[in-house]
Amino acid sequence: MKQNFAPRPVTVWHRSLTSGWMLATGIVSAAGLLVIAAIDRPHRVIALWLLVVSAAFLVTGTIRVTVSPRGVTAGSALLPFLQRRFTLERIEYASARWTRPTEIGGWGYRWNPGLSAISLREGDALWLTLTDGNQFVITIDDAASAAQLVNQLLPHGHKGR
Repeated sequence: MKQNFAPRPVTVWHRSLTSGWMLATGIVSAAGLLVIAAIDRPHRVIALWLLVVSAAFLVTGTIRVTVSPRGVTAGSALLPFLQRRFTLERIEYASARWTRPTEIGGWGYRWNPGLSAISLREGDALWLTLTDGNQFVITIDDAASAAQLVNQLLPHGHKGR
């Protein structure tokens, strides 16, 4: 006996965001440090160590954010293993609002007690309130659609406020 199962619709929201100034800073500083390392022997080691800062700008300069039935994933588009994942069970609710980097600790990846963030610019941001009371913020275009989808996907009893 053959059983026919109707496919369940899968809704996924996906966006990427690039910070031109972060990428430019990473590229220009890396080029300058490599030139210094090549021509200035006494400062070669310091210049090479400072390439870590350039790499940080490059790695965090472009992010990808996905909302799916698996939860929310946000992180570096350049190095996909550098990402944060929040299962739906860890999310109390989601909201969206205009956010300035200064209110969430600055630009880039931020870790603060009670609030962590990925912030590339001022603007639309997805705010996740987690079941442990902490918040995670991602500045990303169309955050309202992401928040709405997260709240729709949350298990019963965890719908947004």
